[in-house]
Amino acid sequence: MAEVLVFHHGYGLTAGIREFAGRLEQAGHTVHVPDLYEGHVFDNLEEGMAYAENIGIGTVIARGTAAAEGLPAELVYLGFSLGVLPAQKLAQTCPRAKGALLLEACVPVAEFGGAWPHEVPVQVHGMDADPFFAGEGDLEAARALVDTVADAELFLYPGDSHLFTDSSLPSHDEHSAPQVTERILGFLGRVE
Repeated sequence: MAEVLVFHHGYGLTAGIREFAGRLEQAGHTVHVPDLYEGHVFDNLEEGMAYAENIGIGTVIARGTAAAEGLPAELVYLGFSLGVLPAQKLAQTCPRAKGALLLEACVPVAEFGGAWPHEVPVQVHGMDADPFFAGEGDLEAARALVDTVADAELFLYPGDSHLFTDSSLPSHDEHSAPQVTERILGFLGRVE
C-alpha cells in the first residue's frame, strides 16, 4: 500500500480532512496529516487565508517540508488548495517521490524548479467554474502540466464550489467528492 502525506487547506485541519485521511487508511494506506496551522481551525476561508498570509505562505510551505522529514522518501504528496503548495514542492523536489495528488489548486511547475520529474505521476482535481481554481490561473497551470508530463491527469467536475471535497464544509459536493476519492484510491493502488 502507499504512504501518503496529506496537507490541509486554508481553513486548517478540519474534521473533513481527517475523515478523508481516514478513508485512505481504511483502504490500507499509511497516511500522515500534519497540522500546518498548529491547532488553528477557522470558520471561514477568509480568516484562514489571513492567518496563512500573516505567518507567511513561505512558512506554510516550510512547515509542510518539515513534516516530511523523518518519513520514508517514497511518499505520495496530497494537498487540498493551500496544501497543494507544499505537496507540489515536495513532489517536484524529492528524488524518490511516488506521486502527487493536487486538489483544487495547481501552480506553474516553474514555481518549484522548472521541470516536473518524469517518473512522478500526478493527478489534479478541481471544479470547472471554481473562481479560485478556474479563475486564478490554477486550471491553466494544471493543463500545462498535463500537456508536458506523460503520467498526468486532470479531472474537472461541474460546479463552482471551492473545497468541494471537504465533507465538513458547506461547499462539499456530495456527487463529485466521492468521484475524487475513487480516482485517488485508484491512483494510490497504481503507485504503491
